[in-house]
Amino acid sequence: MADNPPPAVSALPASATTPAAADPRAVLQVERRDFVDLVPTDRPQAQPMRGFDPVYTDIVDYIVRCTHRIWDERDIGLIYTHYTHNAVLYSTLGALYSREEVIHDTIARMVSFPERRGQATQVIWRGNDVDGFYTSHLVTGVGRHTQHGVYGPPTGRPFTSRTVADCMVLNNRIYREWLATDAIAVLRQLGLDPHPIAEKMAQSLFAKGQVPQDLGENRRLIGQYPPEEQADLSIAHTETEATLLQWLHTIFNRRMLGTIQQVYAARVQYHGTSMRELWGRAAVMQHTLKLMGTLPDAIFVPQHICSVPSEEGGEKIAVRWVMEGHHLGHGLLGEPTGHRVFVLGFSHFHIVNRQIIEEWTIFDELAMLAQLKLGALVAGG
Repeated sequence: MADNPPPAVSALPASATTPAAADPRAVLQVERRDFVDLVPTDRPQAQPMRGFDPVYTDIVDYIVRCTHRIWDERDIGLIYTHYTHNAVLYSTLGALYSREEVIHDTIARMVSFPERRGQATQVIWRGNDVDGFYTSHLVTGVGRHTQHGVYGPPTGRPFTSRTVADCMVLNNRIYREWLATDAIAVLRQLGLDPHPIAEKMAQSLFAKGQVPQDLGENRRLIGQYPPEEQADLSIAHTETEATLLQWLHTIFNRRMLGTIQQVYAARVQYHGTSMRELWGRAAVMQHTLKLMGTLPDAIFVPQHICSVPSEEGGEKIAVRWVMEGHHLGHGLLGEPTGHRVFVLGFSHFHIVNRQIIEEWTIFDELAMLAQLKLGALVAGG
């Protein structure tokens, strides 16, 4: 039973079966290539890139190369040619609504960590140069805290953290982006207490008039009915994507955690927030319980999914999701406060023979903590 996951979901909406314009196998993949191979100087075009700068040979080259040019080469001004003027960047605590705000945020991040290098770990994508591309870029950042900035005076300590940026791109420009950074992992490696920093974040939001909206129930349950048995598969493009969405719905919304034993490989490796590295089904189940225990009434809603065949075998699938619930239990955030919490998260899965053999999941625990502090401020606590 443990090594035989539930049958694949076969029913897909007709609109979900449209193939991408280019064969994804012709596009570079990150995991087994050195950086110089990912940003080639003499590689022919691997897919149509109408409207993109000639230097970019495919969409993975675009994401990896422009990120390197902006963040490592410090050509921040490339944001003017790589983002639209009205680009929107979403995070757990809100959004930036213009290209200039993106530039200001980039400068602020660079000030504290001038030695940081963002190493591409994966780029999972879908789309074409006519309708636009969607990319999910997993980055492993390494560096040292050498300058005074948002985290106070420099500690000189090194750090490693993970970030995911999902982008919608057309004609060389990003017009929408979703971002989650594992900021709390950085703080812990620098020896800093995340609570006063979350408090400052909450005070800044409060001063701007931002307050948490507690909408009551999140409709995971309708009245006294149980959760829906079937997931919404309308965003899936392939049978494997649809099957994964059903697995996630069964685990997170129906609370059938035994599914983990069936759909994760016995040898699974899990890369989580706070740079957690877990091995095996039992560890995945315990960590899932921790998140679920923090927000025991939460609803899990996938917002986007895309996939590419993996050169290592099987498929790599990226899911952008949100969770909404109330801090009613112990888990990741300490003593329950009852405050509403919103989570923007990203998961990359490697699926081989209909089992998950590796997972990367990123969400911003520091932003979750800041929401609790903001709730306390609003309540006068």
